[in-house]
Amino acid sequence: MKIGIIGTGAIGGTIAKKMAQAGHEVKVNNTDQADKLQTRAEELGVEAATLKNVVKDVDVIILSLPTIAIPTLPKDLLAGVPENVIVVDTSNYYPFRDADIEEIKNGKVESIWVSEQLGRPVVKAFNNLLAETLANGGKNSGAEDRIAMAVAGDDPQAKKVIAALVNDAGYDAVDSGGLSESWRHQPGTPAYCTELNEEELKQAISDGVKEAAPSLRDKAIADLSALPSYPSHPDVVEYNRGLFQKNPKSK
Repeated sequence: MKIGIIGTGAIGGTIAKKMAQAGHEVKVNNTDQADKLQTRAEELGVEAATLKNVVKDVDVIILSLPTIAIPTLPKDLLAGVPENVIVVDTSNYYPFRDADIEEIKNGKVESIWVSEQLGRPVVKAFNNLLAETLANGGKNSGAEDRIAMAVAGDDPQAKKVIAALVNDAGYDAVDSGGLSESWRHQPGTPAYCTELNEEELKQAISDGVKEAAPSLRDKAIADLSALPSYPSHPDVVEYNRGLFQKNPKSK
């Protein structure tokens, strides 16, 4: 497939690299000057593109930006993009980084808000794994305890396409429902950054409590930031699992 990715940080860069390794044709853009963008693209094994061209002649557009950056994209960025091109939102809202977005703070589902900013339907995916998990936790299809990733959206066919890309990245895809249900894998839920397999993730998605998620999200940031040194990746996963009684203990 032809994939355009906006954002080449820990998540976007890893997705770009994995998609290229799986044989997809990938081009990327970020906020760097052209020379730095070119260097980053070469590191990832993909093509550098201008913001205008990264969304041109592609099958899938992946936005891997902080939530607060979504409204800064040009309003006409997707104006010429055919409606059958799938737009993926990987973002997660964190008030300490993204400032106060009143609609989200008042309960609007994050990716519903993103979709409204873009004026396009989106699929929510690649958001419920830590960057380290996404980079190094992948396994071949059928492997025991393969980590699963949630995919939400209102277009069943679009979700199937993205589920195939999730599989290419090394993870099982779990359909979490329509976009309005994507809160079930936002920060502060049992499905978020807990490295669950397919059956465990399905249960975690079911167990989420929307009203409790923001306070648990903020508690996690406060607790982890208060430690004398940032914990290891396994310790972060164990902490996240420990926030929810039904989640399995780390393996």
